[in-house]
Amino acid sequence: MTDLYTSQRTMRHMRQAAMQRGVVAILDVGTSKIACLVLRFDGPERLREQDGVKPMAGQSQFRVIGAATTRSRGVRFGEVAVMNETERAIRTAVQAAQKMANVRVDHVIACFSGAEPRSYGLAGELDLHDAVVSEQDVSRVLAACDMPDLGAGREVLHAQPVNFALDHRSGLGDPRGQIGHRLAVDMHLLSVEGDVVQNLLYCIKRCDLELAGIASSAYVSGISSLVEDEQELGAACIDMGGGATGRSIFIKKHMIYADAVRMGGDHVTSDISKGLQIPLATAEKIKTRHGGLYATGMDDRDMIDIGGDPGTESGDWDKDRRQISRTELIGIMRPRVEEILEEVRATLDVAGFDSLPSQQIVLTGGGSQIPGLDGLATRILGQRVRLGRPLRVQGLPQAATGAAFASAVGLCLFAAHPQDECWDFEIPAERYPARSLRRAVKWFKDNW
Repeated sequence: MTDLYTSQRTMRHMRQAAMQRGVVAILDVGTSKIACLVLRFDGPERLREQDGVKPMAGQSQFRVIGAATTRSRGVRFGEVAVMNETERAIRTAVQAAQKMANVRVDHVIACFSGAEPRSYGLAGELDLHDAVVSEQDVSRVLAACDMPDLGAGREVLHAQPVNFALDHRSGLGDPRGQIGHRLAVDMHLLSVEGDVVQNLLYCIKRCDLELAGIASSAYVSGISSLVEDEQELGAACIDMGGGATGRSIFIKKHMIYADAVRMGGDHVTSDISKGLQIPLATAEKIKTRHGGLYATGMDDRDMIDIGGDPGTESGDWDKDRRQISRTELIGIMRPRVEEILEEVRATLDVAGFDSLPSQQIVLTGGGSQIPGLDGLATRILGQRVRLGRPLRVQGLPQAATGAAFASAVGLCLFAAHPQDECWDFEIPAERYPARSLRRAVKWFKDNW
């Protein structure tokens, strides 16, 4: 784990070097698509960091100057499964984005949705030597957090201070320079399967690129899809990708919980393919053009051709010229979508989501575009559900403004203005890692 701690620090320095040069690439490695955006950082303020422990960023001084997507290959459940296929897909996306931007890119910041993320809430406190809180005091209190036993082969992906308390005053964003006697911190830690991260790192290196940052898709989707009030008062972002559905919970502009389930839009496609005995490519087209979750009387009469695509004919005329009603298609799709939403509901209950002041749920990601999803989600998840689109960023092509690009857009904001993580502070090496834990989300009630 100390190795990842060191490499995260190295990535931070690389990000600053890339921003100094003015260009960095964003890489969203998904199960159904790989998206690459090239960002240019403009003006003298491109390295101007705000002082303090930074919460979530707004629009920074950058614009998108290149964008490309390609069909993902070799990625399953948001994880690299076939190295050379994923490498080829990443190269294709990066080269196309570089060509559009007319600039060469050496550094990328990547996000991914797999690796079984797990959330922990950590707490630490200490007495201050001096009455005024210094940078070293923040380092020391972060080091005083009891570290959970993450399990064999797991590494820390995010470790963010989300709340400081000084004596009896809680809810502080940045305690530095303030006067008090006892400093406490709450930290959110997200762990992932180490091998999955190492595979992604190795794959990016094979593409002759340097990794200048890495993030969870669930986290960056929340950054781009939740509006400011939702981030402040409490909201969950449900990022429905092709192979995985990520969940993240935010309050006071910080992520306090995240995880993912290995189910997404591709599973709906697979159900259609098996149910109708048609190729996956045909099933995907039918899902996109005719899919839905609520059947009306009209849908019994709305017939869909399910054979006869060039190259997919079997030679059996009856099989190739089959038709089904839209009602039958909805009957295949709905149970799987219900299963995904029930899984989301169970996760939110375990995380203590119902104890937040506001319980807004925002659905995003490519899988959220199925007609009728918001209605079904309202029935399963609760009244406050909306479909989310990522925030606008300068220069983003129209084709990349939809829900499927929530994590790519969020990663742009993360790249431009990341929240402080524990490796941004000079934590004494012998104190990293330490011991035990408190369950994520539960501690927020005591402090905020």
